[in-house]
Amino acid sequence: MPALHPDVQALLVMLRAANAQPLEALPPEAARRSYLAGRRALQPPADPVAEMRDLAAPSPAGPVPLRLYRGEGTEAGQILPCLLYLHGGGWVLGNIESHDWVCRRLANLTRACVIAVDYRLAPEHPFPAAVEDAAAALAFVVERADGLGVDPARLAVGGDSAGGNLAAVLALMGRDGTLPRTAMQVLLYPSLDLGLTSEGFERITEGQPLTAATMRYFVDHYAPDPRDRADWRASPARAASLAGTAPALVLTCGHDPLCEEGRAYAHRLEREGVPVTALHLSDQTHGILTMSRAVRTSATVLAFVAEALLERWSLGAPEGGRGGR
Repeated sequence: MPALHPDVQALLVMLRAANAQPLEALPPEAARRSYLAGRRALQPPADPVAEMRDLAAPSPAGPVPLRLYRGEGTEAGQILPCLLYLHGGGWVLGNIESHDWVCRRLANLTRACVIAVDYRLAPEHPFPAAVEDAAAALAFVVERADGLGVDPARLAVGGDSAGGNLAAVLALMGRDGTLPRTAMQVLLYPSLDLGLTSEGFERITEGQPLTAATMRYFVDHYAPDPRDRADWRASPARAASLAGTAPALVLTCGHDPLCEEGRAYAHRLEREGVPVTALHLSDQTHGILTMSRAVRTSATVLAFVAEALLERWSLGAPEGGRGGR
């Protein structure tokens, strides 16, 4: 087992002392309350931003709530690069509020626009509801780019955990022409194969914020029909090809059941000709980006993500044109 960072060791001691029930032992509503309370306790005060406003993207299932952030130092009316951000939480937990700190920090670090997506959650709305909402959000941002003050040629998709899963799916849909192409995909300790068969699910069974049992709980709610788990829109690692998808940043953590599938996805992207930056933190655990009050590495990782976005945006439009299909 890899060594643990001292901050993670202290975090785990704190979590054990709290004697909280594991998320998988709770019904979804109670798990959501516990998750949101934990995020609030483990995140610093929110960064001020130049602008924050709530929006909604139309979709056949009803409006998809969005929140737009423009980083400090940006000017009203300035056309900015944009990151469409999809929150984590196993498709069952989380919302715009749980990841507000992350989105604010990324907006400020990049002096760009971040748009967070409040997609529908399972089990009330199982697969493919989250994919449909994420797709509707991306299409809306591109269609309304001028009014939102964003440059569709410098639009990235990203997210953590379940949000990383959705970002990978959007990148595949952009490659296939179902959605506009994006300039980059940012996959932060993503879930990529709902089969849950990688080595991490045998290795991480207890003692971490996310365990194999927690992931099974999430997948059972999100994709209760096992046949759906083989669909590439649920398990992007099962796509026939990854070639032609947007350049990627893939973050993995050593003490995470999703570690091996994330590293394998990064290697496959590279083999299939996609530019990829793989950042592996062997001494870190799942979920650190929403635990930044306890884990100092969180701020370092977000700074790295911001620099990677700025570099990619500096290269101009993705192959295929300005946010074109």
